[in-house]
Amino acid sequence: MLPWAETLRFGSSSSEMIQAAFRLSRNATSRPNILRFHGHYHGWFDNILIRSNGDAAGPGSLGQVPQALDQVITIAWNDPAAFDAALEAHEGTIAAVVMEPMMLNAGAIAPQPGYLEHVRAACQRHGIVLIFDETISGFRLALGGAAERFGVFPDLAIYGKAMAAGWPCAALAGRRDLFADVATGALTHAGTFNGNTIAAAAVLASLDELEDRAVYATIEAVGGKLMTALEGRFQSHDVPIRLQGLPQAFHARFDASTEPVTTYLQLQQLDSQRYAEFARRLIQAGVWVAYRGIWYVSAAHTDRDVEETIERVDAALTRSVRRRQQVPF
Repeated sequence: MLPWAETLRFGSSSSEMIQAAFRLSRNATSRPNILRFHGHYHGWFDNILIRSNGDAAGPGSLGQVPQALDQVITIAWNDPAAFDAALEAHEGTIAAVVMEPMMLNAGAIAPQPGYLEHVRAACQRHGIVLIFDETISGFRLALGGAAERFGVFPDLAIYGKAMAAGWPCAALAGRRDLFADVATGALTHAGTFNGNTIAAAAVLASLDELEDRAVYATIEAVGGKLMTALEGRFQSHDVPIRLQGLPQAFHARFDASTEPVTTYLQLQQLDSQRYAEFARRLIQAGVWVAYRGIWYVSAAHTDRDVEETIERVDAALTRSVRRRQQVPF
């Protein structure tokens, strides 16, 4: 399923496997720094968790040691010029570049044409390890994840979530040479529950289902119907909504503009409170959605689920009108 990868290690969570990827990268390059991007999420550990406004980043949590981020460089994603400038400014110090190959934790922002290829080529030239965090995109966007869908392959990738159908299991896959010192014990990747029997069985059972690629056609069809129906229903209530992304994972915002959002900074400039109010009303109507605007569609969803969702969306919108209140979203 991952023909580009030569070997892998199992762990219990993607947050943990991100840390393993950093350790492998620093060992291979003898460099300290990690280059990351505004809006991408790579786990809750002190040395990678940030809170970003799209332009500047700092510690993401109370109790976090700020100095733990000293070896993390954060720049704008989808911007080749910003990427090249960061490589030049930190020449010879960057061990790895880590990214969501499609920004799915926030915004459902796809890579601009040629962007992943640009980053891949630059990492190759500079001896930098390219890490794809496919925790959300892996086995969701395609059987081989975003790497397969976009045709760009990293040196290392992290998988979780869909890989084991929600069971707590994650994996770090990639080039065999990067794992060499793990096998000898010189580079530590430990964990009592790594690759435990039940988690591994969940992975096998999940991937057995996903190996039938018809599953992906079904998800795209159901997600596409949902997006089309949502746009139509909001239009009928004269409420501007903009959906962006893929049928498996798309982002909703209340905005009449037709311009696509390509950066996290643009996403931060949208009126998120309007959507949060809609999310609260929709939850009250019996449809659970994330407050940040992301919608995920899974293989468990059916056309009937789409119909019921649209009925409840319509009910939530209609109640607002009947109360003669200004629709807040």
